[in-house]
Amino acid sequence: MNAIKETTFNFDKQTAFYKGKVRDVYTIADEYLVMVASDRISAFDVVLPRPIPYKGQVLNQIAEKFLSSTKDIIPNWVITVPDPNATIGYKCEPFKVEMVIRGYLAGHLWRTYRDGGRTLCGVTLPEGLKENDKLPEPIITPTTKADVGHDEDISREDIIAKGIVLEEDYIQLEKFAHALYQRGTEMARERGLILVDTKYEFGKKDDQIYLMDEIHTPDSSRYFYSDGYEERQANGEPQRQLSKEFVREWLMDNGFQGKDGQTVPEMTDDIVQSISERYIELYEHIAGEKFQYPADEDTISRVERNIMEALNKLL
Repeated sequence: MNAIKETTFNFDKQTAFYKGKVRDVYTIADEYLVMVASDRISAFDVVLPRPIPYKGQVLNQIAEKFLSSTKDIIPNWVITVPDPNATIGYKCEPFKVEMVIRGYLAGHLWRTYRDGGRTLCGVTLPEGLKENDKLPEPIITPTTKADVGHDEDISREDIIAKGIVLEEDYIQLEKFAHALYQRGTEMARERGLILVDTKYEFGKKDDQIYLMDEIHTPDSSRYFYSDGYEERQANGEPQRQLSKEFVREWLMDNGFQGKDGQTVPEMTDDIVQSISERYIELYEHIAGEKFQYPADEDTISRVERNIMEALNKLL
């Protein structure tokens, strides 16, 4: 399929290029960012060898929906979305932490709890919880933002003590994270979903805090189906979920957790197609509309053309 594994564009007034795990980011005139959502997929901080068709479009369009729906809470970096796989916005100076907020005992938090840990990032959890239980209240478990390698858990106290983020700014980031999670929870509920956990990235421009990157996508969030949640919890059954966790579970089942010496299992056509279908399923649930497959043309050429047209209007 016509999946985007990487881009090598060269735009007018381009001053920098950064290839992330999933996104290709072009800096324009040191003022704007062009963010191309590729179809690369990562897990355990490792980019897997095969791209997933339509994944980038799903991420970009879900992010557009939620960024547009939260502008009343906090301004965000987006100026325009000229292509299903691309967003153009303001260049901000990023805070060096990711604000991970969790409403349920799932994923990394559950694995820590299962192994005996009762404190994560300085937050203490009560005894007697089961996997996927709703927490007494949402908690923030920040991570450092690593350019290369693994992000690391860090406490609020260490962030402030080490000067990674000024205390007055960090207090604002916490408030924004809770308000955004509340809005995301309400929007998910309307679609029969539970927003289990998610992460937010923030930056500053002209001394104003902006929401950056994507939000509430399956790469940055975990969703459960709300229908049957209580019954499954009562019976000790796994929750039906829409997130990237099923990719991590497939990797773990095949002996891969991103550790030295481990090899990524073979990504067969069936595996790639099943992952693509799961991403489209999440899009249709959270957006409440059918996924629109792009026209049958070369994807890279389409993305480049649409970005160039948008930049010509902007510059």
